[in-house]
Amino acid sequence: MTRAERIEALKAAAKERILILDGSWGVMIQRRGLDEADFRGDRFTEHNGQMKGNNDILCITRPDIIADLHDQYYAAGADISETNTFSATTIAQEDYKLDAQAVRDINLQGARLAREAADRWTAKEPHKPRFAAGSIGPLNVMLSMSSDVNDPGARRVTFDQVYEAYRQQVAALHEGGVDLFLIETITDTLNCKAALKAIKDLEDEGYEPLPIWISGTITDRSGRTLSGQTVEAFWNSVKHVKPFAIGFNCALGADLMRPHIAELARIADTLVGAYPNAGLPNAMGQYDEEPHETSHMLHEWAKDGLVNLLGGCCGTTPDHIRHVADEVRGIAPRQPPERAKALRLAGLEPFELA
Repeated sequence: MTRAERIEALKAAAKERILILDGSWGVMIQRRGLDEADFRGDRFTEHNGQMKGNNDILCITRPDIIADLHDQYYAAGADISETNTFSATTIAQEDYKLDAQAVRDINLQGARLAREAADRWTAKEPHKPRFAAGSIGPLNVMLSMSSDVNDPGARRVTFDQVYEAYRQQVAALHEGGVDLFLIETITDTLNCKAALKAIKDLEDEGYEPLPIWISGTITDRSGRTLSGQTVEAFWNSVKHVKPFAIGFNCALGADLMRPHIAELARIADTLVGAYPNAGLPNAMGQYDEEPHETSHMLHEWAKDGLVNLLGGCCGTTPDHIRHVADEVRGIAPRQPPERAKALRLAGLEPFELA
């Protein structure tokens, strides 16, 4: 299929059923027990600085592991699998002293691995096409909040620098063959808007438009993102790009995330997607929620008409995804509401002028 045909197939599938995203990549990579040599591979043997922990570089140095993880999630029932590029921007990769060419190569290779796996599974099961999502994760710097408690105006980066980092990532993911963009684990809406501008600018320059899934993060029981926005304010801030889907992931388990997803389901006139953690981490930083526990809660979300896309974040495994896929099979996807036209704005709180 051409990419245009795949996008149409994605939209058609979303009307028919609740689509399933993959689960955690970090936990599965950790289980491999990789050492420094695995992360360096042949290309980075002489690289200055530690590479262990840079999971994204495995797209280049251990593509066999990344391809296998795509296969595991597709075999578990995932319709969509993400590229292993969560931190693959020049800004985030400064921690590992990688240059722009290496970062571009991570994104290109990550997209190609995801594309090849999706095509393999689509050929094997043509009744259930698979899709590759370009993962665009958060940065280790924020535009909305000061980097110095003694100077409210201090910032480590400018909007233009964040925009350029995301633009490079978006271009490489697009060229590598992804079907949609997933801007995820958003803690700072202004960072997200830089990524959205990068995507839209590239479209204006001739890149084929791809669906955009925007996934924020509610960091605690306050019901706000880290940069301070409520659920509705967050939606008002990004709805102008007419995203394919909006939702939340990470930070919370399904029990604590539910009210925020329910609020999005009420106000968003597009698809709603969510992929919570396997509960909250224990004292050792591990996730104890079993697959049947996670899937039971997500079954209730689906039954109550809250979601169109479901998956898992930190602590979830292919077994979690298999249980979720089984639990929601046959349940109709949420129908987006039709809302009256109004001027809707946002700061930290939403504002509506009827």
